[in-house]
Amino acid sequence: MTDKELFAKLVLKGALSEAVAEQALKEASFSGHPPEDVLYEKQLVQEVPFAKAKAEIIGAPYRKIESALIPQELLSLIPKETSQNYRVVPIEKRENMLVVGMLRPDDIRAQEALKFTAKRENLSLGVYIVTPSDLQAVWRRYVPFRGEIDQAVREMGVRSDEEAQKVVSLEEGARSAEEAPVIKIVASALKRAVEIFASDIHIEPQRAKLRVRFRLDGDLQEVAVMPAALIQPVVSRVKVLASLKLDETRIPQDGRFRTIINGKDVDFRVATFPTPSGEKVVIRVLDSSIGLKGFERLGLTSHNLKIVEEGLARPYGMVLITGPTGSGKSTTLYAMLQKLNTEEVNIVSLEDPVEYFMDGVNQSQVKPEIGYTFASGLRQILRQDPDVIMVGEIRDSETASLAVNAALTGHVMLSTLHTNNSMGVVPRLLDLGVQGFLLSSSLNLMLAQRLISRLCPECKVSSPVSAEVSKIISENIASLPDDLQKEMKAKFSPPYHSFRPEPSEGCKTCNGKGISGRVAIFEAFRMTRELGEIINSGFTEAKLVSEAKRQGMVTLRQDGIIKALEGEVLLEGALKETTD
Repeated sequence: MTDKELFAKLVLKGALSEAVAEQALKEASFSGHPPEDVLYEKQLVQEVPFAKAKAEIIGAPYRKIESALIPQELLSLIPKETSQNYRVVPIEKRENMLVVGMLRPDDIRAQEALKFTAKRENLSLGVYIVTPSDLQAVWRRYVPFRGEIDQAVREMGVRSDEEAQKVVSLEEGARSAEEAPVIKIVASALKRAVEIFASDIHIEPQRAKLRVRFRLDGDLQEVAVMPAALIQPVVSRVKVLASLKLDETRIPQDGRFRTIINGKDVDFRVATFPTPSGEKVVIRVLDSSIGLKGFERLGLTSHNLKIVEEGLARPYGMVLITGPTGSGKSTTLYAMLQKLNTEEVNIVSLEDPVEYFMDGVNQSQVKPEIGYTFASGLRQILRQDPDVIMVGEIRDSETASLAVNAALTGHVMLSTLHTNNSMGVVPRLLDLGVQGFLLSSSLNLMLAQRLISRLCPECKVSSPVSAEVSKIISENIASLPDDLQKEMKAKFSPPYHSFRPEPSEGCKTCNGKGISGRVAIFEAFRMTRELGEIINSGFTEAKLVSEAKRQGMVTLRQDGIIKALEGEVLLEGALKETTD
């Protein structure tokens, strides 16, 4: 079966979209790498669902590998170099059979290598399909030092990290019949928030009631009203889960807890705030299956995706993300960290607070109240032999200066900045005291973004736009880069149509809302030799705009209009969140 035939079947099964399949096949033809490798490396698919779908098609079973259970002596049957070259690992030995995991069981070279090994050991072969993450986990077991450490840990009887991490049970801890209903109320609220993909839970004491609101797709919605008598018991239950001080109600407190909901590992970050009616509580829902996204799921189109990947591929320099609070900057930062996170790279982050825990990334939370700030932490990070540094936000002159120096001394620096658009990064850094001549050497990429409600693909309907809006669309398409302009004119022409939600109560995709999550719109502004000369010669806003046009930058508004014409977002939302 050819790669093209396999991908066609995967598209039919819904494991791949046609666009992603075409992209992978096209890039594979240029790079010479297998298309499947392109999918995994660029995080265009989720590993396990993709592997399971492929397993059904080619008739080889899928298996999740427990790398810790593979005996060290079994690893010696397939040397590490062979394992990495052919993407194959030993899993277990059953009597006269060697069971192995393969990324691509249809790889002829890998089959020949395995047959040679099996013949040498006088064994038959059993094959499972596995994922790249499982292969990486087994390859780490090949390190002799790690094997010795694992043996010592087993002898001590210490549990693995996953087992040792504390998981809170939402419905345990009732010491009396009166407490049980309150525990159930809080547990139900947390479960419901996760089920409907709420990002925050607001528990708000009022004079005569307790109000509970969820933030869904950026907007707060009231979901419950309870008697005022429940204010203190409900708040206390949340504080118990987050290990906060029950007797301290005068000052704000912060905490977090982790639990399992519907089989998913979910973190909750808790912040209390004293009010005259009682303590207000906001709970941030940190579901890594939703919050940690690859570039494709962020909303980066092929034009901007190429620019971002080029910026991240450079050996050093700053990549800065800008946008207002709640525009998804942190999510984009985590996507970049996932892209850069390999065993060969030391990534250290300073965050306020740490939202999602990422394996392989050394994450640290700043504590300004004890003098551990972004600036002081950045000084210490440079002593940790980092390759990639992530600082949650550049807020002051000291942090800006240290970030620029880190970028100049051979580090990849990721951070965020508050400006209106990508072209605002340069004047903002100059305002923070960074010398202009340093920017051309230290700055790689400036990325601005906004979040817009995503239309439900099942409930959206097409409708013509007004003459005024049609004029705006035509003007923005006319100023796109030539290649993208030709593509858009071939797809869309006046009279333009956009899409609007027409919610259906029976729609399972959006639960009758007409909106299904949010998607980001972007604009990417690159540091070029021409931009460096503009900065050093005394720039004006007009010169920055001219350079952006010369680069072929797609503005936030243009990206939003493209997504609206393609039916991904509401056109009114794209125009509201952007300016000319």
